[in-house]
Amino acid sequence: MARLFGTDGVRGRANDDITAELAVELSVGAAHVLGTLGAFGGTRPRAIVARDTRPSGHFLAAAVSAGLASAGVDVLDAEVLPTPGLAYLVQSTGADLGVMISASHNPAPDNGIKFFARGGTKLPDEVEDAIEARLGEQWERPQGTDVGTITRYEGAIEEYVAHLVGTLDRSLEGLTVVADCANGAAAITGPEALRRAGATVHVIGDGSDGGLINDGVGSTHLEPLQAAVREHGADIGVAFDGDADRCLAVDAAGEIIDGDQIMAILALDLKERGKLHEDTLVVTVMSNLGLKLAMKGHGIVLGQTAVGDRYVLEEMNLGGFSIGGEQSGHVIIAEHATTGDGELTALHLLQRIAETGRTAAELKAVMTRMPQALINVKDVDKAKATIDRGVGDAIAAAEEELGETGRVLLRPSGTEPVVRVMVEAPTDEQATAVAERLAVVVRERVGL
Repeated sequence: MARLFGTDGVRGRANDDITAELAVELSVGAAHVLGTLGAFGGTRPRAIVARDTRPSGHFLAAAVSAGLASAGVDVLDAEVLPTPGLAYLVQSTGADLGVMISASHNPAPDNGIKFFARGGTKLPDEVEDAIEARLGEQWERPQGTDVGTITRYEGAIEEYVAHLVGTLDRSLEGLTVVADCANGAAAITGPEALRRAGATVHVIGDGSDGGLINDGVGSTHLEPLQAAVREHGADIGVAFDGDADRCLAVDAAGEIIDGDQIMAILALDLKERGKLHEDTLVVTVMSNLGLKLAMKGHGIVLGQTAVGDRYVLEEMNLGGFSIGGEQSGHVIIAEHATTGDGELTALHLLQRIAETGRTAAELKAVMTRMPQALINVKDVDKAKATIDRGVGDAIAAAEEELGETGRVLLRPSGTEPVVRVMVEAPTDEQATAVAERLAVVVRERVGL
């Protein structure tokens, strides 16, 4: 059977894959596993539960809270809050557990459940596996006053917004920004934090209809933000996803600033401040080669991980590194956050503009993106693709052809019989030609 937990919790179609019954069982399982591991320290455990704006979030949050309370956990219900806001509150309050109800950038019919341990960090794979293994087990249920309570978390939004603004060293006064909140959780906190920091803010995707979360807006649909930035003559536009753990941007002309470029800007900022530990930026294998070349020119090295911000964070924690993230806009600033935080990223990007007096376009020019071609080769034996000698020889030949000016990445899909062939090269034509040639080899060698 496929693993229930993915790279970012349990996710699927709400009230189909992700049911109230599953939410209760996962919450009970988490309470039991963490209790067995001693994570609660022998005291009555306390959890914080939050959700994004999806309609299904109401019943799933209620089910999670019920499951936790039935297992003897006291629950604070923070209602609508970004994922990084939940992680921050778990850390700042010393809560034993956090549960976020969100499917991030997925459409409104989807939803998900992700857990945070004490300290505001995501659970390791082995703990998630232990939770999954205990689903449906028989257990001794607490009675009377031993069951948990469920209380509304008053002040959750205020505490998180104050934290965000408090990370800045200067005012953003004089800057005009358009914030696309994806009709998600960012609408509750993002514009408020930007305004308190001094910026003039125009909002789209304002969250008034959670049924439209990520629907044509947000970090996966930048066209409305590009138009709004030009319309308002803004200095920059920032776009969040449904749970605000990622941020992409556009400059005053509406040109996209992706996660790699944002990380380049912020890494240089930290280096200038003497805060970039071991002059290292942690990224995933999907980051553009242009980022590596740009950072090399500034004496910054890249640490690489598998895809997923949880793996970036693990590497950052192991080395004590200051910043890391993904091309998709998950950026982790270790001094201020334990997970990707889109609103924090936006604030510090704007601060860099304010401090340097340079435009967003000038700042992003530190990195030149290498042309990239991506081909999904379907109906193949993805496991065999990574060990087949013919495929390996073809990759080696392509890498020799590209030298230091290009890169090849062969990545099996985690959920379907697909191998993704990605090639970066000095020109679009060469990237496409090499990718197509490799795709033919993969199809011929390991096709089903």
